[in-house]
Amino acid sequence: MTVQEDTRMSSPYDVTISVHANRPTGKYEPLWNWFGYDEPNYTYSPHGRKLLKELTELSPEPPRIRAHNLLTSGDGLPALKWGSTNAYTEDANGNPVYDWTIIDKIFDTYVEAGNIPLIQIGFTPEALSDFDGPYRHQWEPADKYATITTGWTAPPTDLKKWADLIEAWARHLAERYGEAVVSSWPWEVWNEPDGHYWTGTIPQFCEMYDVSAKALKRALPNARVGGPHTCGAFANEKAQTFLRAFLKHAVDNKSPIDFLAFHAKGNPVIYEGHVRMGLHKQLRDIETNLAIINEFPELRHLPVVIGESDPEGCAACSARVHPQNGYRNGPLYGVYVVESMIRTYELARRANIHIEGAVTWAFLFDDQPYFDGFRDLATNGVDKAVLNGFRMLGKLGGEWLESESDYRRDIEDIMSRGVRGKPDVNVVATRDDKGVSILLWHYHDDDEAGPSADITVNLDGWGDKSASLKHFRMDEEHSNAFGVWKAMGKPQNPAGEDHARLEASGKLAEIDGEASVKVDDGKIALKVSLPRQGVSLLRLDW
Repeated sequence: MTVQEDTRMSSPYDVTISVHANRPTGKYEPLWNWFGYDEPNYTYSPHGRKLLKELTELSPEPPRIRAHNLLTSGDGLPALKWGSTNAYTEDANGNPVYDWTIIDKIFDTYVEAGNIPLIQIGFTPEALSDFDGPYRHQWEPADKYATITTGWTAPPTDLKKWADLIEAWARHLAERYGEAVVSSWPWEVWNEPDGHYWTGTIPQFCEMYDVSAKALKRALPNARVGGPHTCGAFANEKAQTFLRAFLKHAVDNKSPIDFLAFHAKGNPVIYEGHVRMGLHKQLRDIETNLAIINEFPELRHLPVVIGESDPEGCAACSARVHPQNGYRNGPLYGVYVVESMIRTYELARRANIHIEGAVTWAFLFDDQPYFDGFRDLATNGVDKAVLNGFRMLGKLGGEWLESESDYRRDIEDIMSRGVRGKPDVNVVATRDDKGVSILLWHYHDDDEAGPSADITVNLDGWGDKSASLKHFRMDEEHSNAFGVWKAMGKPQNPAGEDHARLEASGKLAEIDGEASVKVDDGKIALKVSLPRQGVSLLRLDW
């Protein structure tokens, strides 16, 4: 079958996958378990607390959590793309007043859940903003995105007061949680200053960055700080210009910087009546930003954090208003995450740059209808299918293993043309001291029906030990609460047994049950039928 051949026939097709259990290729490090959201006041809601604990349970490595608006002024009530802590105000004489009440509620929740905060320094408190217009936006999903740009995006008017605020905040966290603990948490300065989140100039941003980083280091000399969290750079001259200018400034001025950060976004569209994902755009964003970093030899040794790495750019833009976001409720989002995260490792290796983390900008939206098409991980306490994609990524561990698939699409071809025609039926595997984990996925950009892949997995190098198999699955029929909710008649107020059934359907399904498998001269052969937009995790234990 050629790359361009249409695969919408109903007959399954054969795929051969090989995994070599005795050929490790390097240490596995989970870059995928980083998450973020605009609305920090959702953190400590009952659903927020539940979800944060679930994120901790994904992997032995604690998740990193990134939130906007940690210094924004307001009443502490969340709204779409909005949150506040009111940490900084001024008295009648213009003297700073610090109030850590809401900050403490947020960070107490992170600590209790076992999370590691990726602490964002931002945004400008109202008392330090001179924006010509309202301080707070009143954005709704049908509004233009640019209407979020209000007073909180202005450069601080007094960098001395700003620096004192950062230093006081860092010292307060150290007193509350311990200096060693808080020094181990990564810190960052701002978000997308080349976009709608900053109304100042590039030089103003660079000055604010230096002031912020130095204030942090005064309080916590061992803390790590980074930036600038510019937008996706592919075909985006403004983002490229801003990132280059910031990196040059950091080199020329020996700015305190311990990691570099940028964002990457895909571009889903409606194509012939269905959603077509734009994976190629997200991968090109990553490739372009890494290439810019490689222009600065003095910085190539620094790790990278992709501060937002998503199928598109607006978590709060519901599919009800923006139909191209219709991928979010079901299994397509989950398999897309697996595809994009594994390809991110590949791009890092190609660029010879260590990507420490890739943040999925998705959390939850309280007080919204069930499955309203927001880019979130759970809806009203019910886990979405995408969370089960992360649960399977969390079952990888130890060392990467060499593997092949005869349906693995070349990354250059994907970045040029997307995953159209021939799907990507792919594999990665890891080995730890208890066994081997094999992750299989069947991805296509087009959200429409297609044939299943009949996969033969040939594993060698197992040795003379016996083997038992567990098979975990996420697809339309498994680990997909959205499918169950639709079958229930799309209830908006499920309660009792109905809600419990929805909650249970949002967990990761194990299919077939644990079974012993035949080992022949150190080789194992497995058969898997994997539907389009499906993910399987095969766990083989000694």
